[in-house]
Amino acid sequence: MSLTNEQFERIATTVITGFLGSGKTTLLNGLLTQDGMDKTAVLINEFGEIGLDHLLVREVSEDVVLLNAGCICCSVRGDLISGLRDLFVKRTRGEIPEFDRVTIETTGLADPAPILHTLMTDPLLTTKFRLDSVVTTVDALHGASQLDHHPESVKQAAVADRILMTKADLTDDITRETLEGRLRALNPAAPIYPVVNGDIAVSNLFNAGLYDPTTKSMDVQKWLQTEAYDQHGDDGDPAHPHNHDHHSHSHNHDHHHEHDGHDHANDVNRHDDHIRSFCITFDEPLHWDAFVTWADIFTQMRGENLLRVKGILNLVGEDAPVAIHAVQHVFHPPASLPAWPSDDHRSKIVFITKDLGPQVIRESLYHLNAAVSETNENGTV
Repeated sequence: MSLTNEQFERIATTVITGFLGSGKTTLLNGLLTQDGMDKTAVLINEFGEIGLDHLLVREVSEDVVLLNAGCICCSVRGDLISGLRDLFVKRTRGEIPEFDRVTIETTGLADPAPILHTLMTDPLLTTKFRLDSVVTTVDALHGASQLDHHPESVKQAAVADRILMTKADLTDDITRETLEGRLRALNPAAPIYPVVNGDIAVSNLFNAGLYDPTTKSMDVQKWLQTEAYDQHGDDGDPAHPHNHDHHSHSHNHDHHHEHDGHDHANDVNRHDDHIRSFCITFDEPLHWDAFVTWADIFTQMRGENLLRVKGILNLVGEDAPVAIHAVQHVFHPPASLPAWPSDDHRSKIVFITKDLGPQVIRESLYHLNAAVSETNENGTV
């Protein structure tokens, strides 16, 4: 179960996503001029979408060019897996310079989940690359309408580690504040940065993962950011005294309460009304078998509704905490961390879900854990 620091030091990978016209290309053009992009490989759909003329140093191959910023730009016209594999092979053979970071730009209509699945499950990629952050661009001028009418844009914002509100200079304060409120309700933990003409420091976008290369250690608190979820106490069954839910304050409204599988007559165009963000904690240690069983059941039956899951678990028989991470149907291999980040040793799991509230998740995991405890106490198999 354990992963070493060396394994965490795989090539950090950032996925840049966002709806059509939200400024991904402008953002990349700005990033590619910064010194902080040296030793970075950038994978884009087509070179023609990026203004490379002033950045191009030389063409290495039909699909790879070297840029003045010291980074590599690769056009991925086919499968992402083959593109990343080819890039790594060229690096190993010395055909291109060493790089320690990859940035991937998705298409505007892309569901980011398949890309994240690829990075988390492909046998070769998981040994060479690690997901560091998901950066989502949201058009400040048209973002609200896109959230209303395009569920892809809602999902892009919901799974983000960083949200960039682009074209911020083209809107008024009320429009920006209203959009920011919706984005915070969707994803309370993701910092939101107003951006004009793609101008943002690369340091604000990277190193959002569990492993922090600057300190050569795991930064659990920065990764989970459970402080972004307001605690409203235990709203579950009184028989469960060791469970507490943390909800985003913006979700403390009637239309966000336990709407598993049910649509609402009001605001039918607001796709984000179906998204929930919450954190569930367990005071008592969990059995690993119970958690694995729960994860298998939920990913098979409700995987589409589990947009993203992050957590740190206190497991029976384990001194060190275990970090877990999932995107819909796919759980990343668990990582046994060297130590607890604080004196708080409770299990904490952050969920971003669609049409799936905390009660069914909390109770199912609680009952499975209790059943395993009872089985172990009775000495039965």
